[in-house]
Amino acid sequence: MTRIEVVVADIADTERHQAEAYVVAANNELWMGAGVAGALKRAAGEHVEQEAVSQGPIEVGQAVLTSAGKMPPPARALIHAAAMGFTDRTQIYASRESVAAATTAALELCALNNLRSVVFPALGTGVGGLEIEDAADAMAEALRDFLARYPDALDRAIFVVTNDERREIFERALAGIQAAD
Repeated sequence: MTRIEVVVADIADTERHQAEAYVVAANNELWMGAGVAGALKRAAGEHVEQEAVSQGPIEVGQAVLTSAGKMPPPARALIHAAAMGFTDRTQIYASRESVAAATTAALELCALNNLRSVVFPALGTGVGGLEIEDAADAMAEALRDFLARYPDALDRAIFVVTNDERREIFERALAGIQAAD
C-alpha cells in the first residue's frame, strides 16, 4: 500500500521528508531557476542542473532523472518533470494535460529506478500559471492511474505545498486514492 501525504513545508527539507526522490518543477530546457527548482538546486548543488541540462531539451510532459547531488540519504535522485516550457522563446504554459503527463513520467522514473518514496511540488502552479485545483486534480489522476498499473511500486508519495489552503485542495483531490488503499 502506498502512503499518501500532503504537507505544508519546504520541498528541500530532506530531514523532514526522508524520501529517495524529489521532483523538480522543471521547464523543458531543464534550467533550474527560482521557486521549487531553485530550492532543490541549492540543496543538491549546482552540478545537478548541469546533469539535467545535458539531457535536454525534452518535450513538455516528459521527465529526466539526475543524482540527488549533495542531498543527504535517503535522497538518491532528482526527477526533473517538465510541466511547462519554451518553444522559440515563447512560453508554453502548464495545462492539466502537461501536469498529468509530467507527473506520470516522474512516477515511471521512480518505478524504473526502484525509488520507493517521492516528494512532489504542485507542478505547473508557479511560472506555469495553472490553477492549484487543476494541478491537484491532474496530479491525483496521474497517481491513481499509476497505482492501478503498479500497485506495489511506491511506499510513499508526499505532496509539498506552501499553505493550508493548498493542502486542503490537494487532500480533497487525493482523498479517493487514500480511501482505496
